[in-house]
Amino acid sequence: MRRLAGWATLSPVRVVALSFAAAIVAGAMLLLLPVSVASGGRTGVTEALFTSTSAMCLTGLIVVDTPVHWSGFGHAVILALIQAGGLGIMTMASMVGLVLANRLGLRARLNTAAEARAAELGDVRDVVVGVVRMSLLIEAVVAAALTVRFAVGYGEPVSRAVWLGVFHAVSAFNNAGFALYSDNMISFATDPWICVPLMVAVVLGGLGFPVLFEVWRRTRQSASERRMRPRWSLTARLTVSGTAILLLVGFVAVLALEWTRTLQHFDVGGKVLVAAFQGTMPRTAGFNSVDYGQMDEATLLVTDVLMFIGGGSGGTAGGIKVTTFALLMFVVIAEARGEQSVTILDRRIDARVQRQALAVAVIGIALVMVSTIVLLAGTPFSVNQLLFEVTSAFATVGLSTGITAQLPHWGQWILILLMYLGRIGPITMVSALAARQRGRRYDLPKERPLIG
Repeated sequence: MRRLAGWATLSPVRVVALSFAAAIVAGAMLLLLPVSVASGGRTGVTEALFTSTSAMCLTGLIVVDTPVHWSGFGHAVILALIQAGGLGIMTMASMVGLVLANRLGLRARLNTAAEARAAELGDVRDVVVGVVRMSLLIEAVVAAALTVRFAVGYGEPVSRAVWLGVFHAVSAFNNAGFALYSDNMISFATDPWICVPLMVAVVLGGLGFPVLFEVWRRTRQSASERRMRPRWSLTARLTVSGTAILLLVGFVAVLALEWTRTLQHFDVGGKVLVAAFQGTMPRTAGFNSVDYGQMDEATLLVTDVLMFIGGGSGGTAGGIKVTTFALLMFVVIAEARGEQSVTILDRRIDARVQRQALAVAVIGIALVMVSTIVLLAGTPFSVNQLLFEVTSAFATVGLSTGITAQLPHWGQWILILLMYLGRIGPITMVSALAARQRGRRYDLPKERPLIG
């Protein structure tokens, strides 16, 4: 009883973090079962925990060949972990509560709000239903499109085509990047009927549930209601515009830097499709239609930046988030102009929010740099390879130059920790910072240290 009481008194942020950890351990235990492994194989603890963490944290990094090593049951476990990680443990638990009791208690609403970033407690029920509906609808549409292509275009049996369609649709929308092909999506690099649905799913999942929920809610409003509240939220406008800019940057960078390298064997149409696909994946899905190990170092560095920024807040994407990066850019612009306050799209940004954004970015940079240095000191790989791997893990992207399985076990454990912190960290950091407001009844003397 005391343990239950202790659990009940945990903060919502800690409940979310512990729930994810528990789900990862449970997934690893299932993957350790003989039934999860293809005939004749065996799985070590590190391999099982790494795969479970990668799936639950929507990353896509792998240390064993997914279609070869795991059985059908193992693939189903991975898919379940991806879906649970995408919807969120608290969201799924709340949905079960709604189905069974048609109500949510205050504790459940607090936990779900911490995970789904609902604006108000009163929004939580609508958020839970909206998130589940939108996720399943988008996944179903993408799965249908992929199923038809696998069945008609590649002659797969219907049951196999349906499974391939569902698995890759869920993996794409949840920005996981797991694939049931040993070369990931390289075999389909020039097939728009495969690549385009995956890209659309990745972008929609990467926008974040708050933005998708706002779109869903506004489509249900009458014309008079939309006229009364014509303005989109600042989060939605920053996320959509920021995502569009980053997608364009990724596309142009890959096209320009890889034109005579990894893209040289494709015709112009193929080059454009592959560049668009690989420009989208740092949003943070780990699908790849070319070998990143053969890419130019400049392309890898650009991809590092795009991965670190990530996607929208409160969704399936990782990274420090588009809104965080955009806010920091506006802070720099305001300081360069000598403005007293930071304004974005006719809205003034609270100083506390600015500090939270800076804290998330600095902590992220510190984790990436320290992890890269540690791995560099103990492995034979280059700085570019390790920085790419570490950034991919922290930003829960899943792109790799092919060295993940070659890292020593202690190096893979570093990536496990980074994937977990990358998935939980931004939510935990911002929520913890927001919850620790301490007012002073006095002010200390001011002093201006030299800057720059």
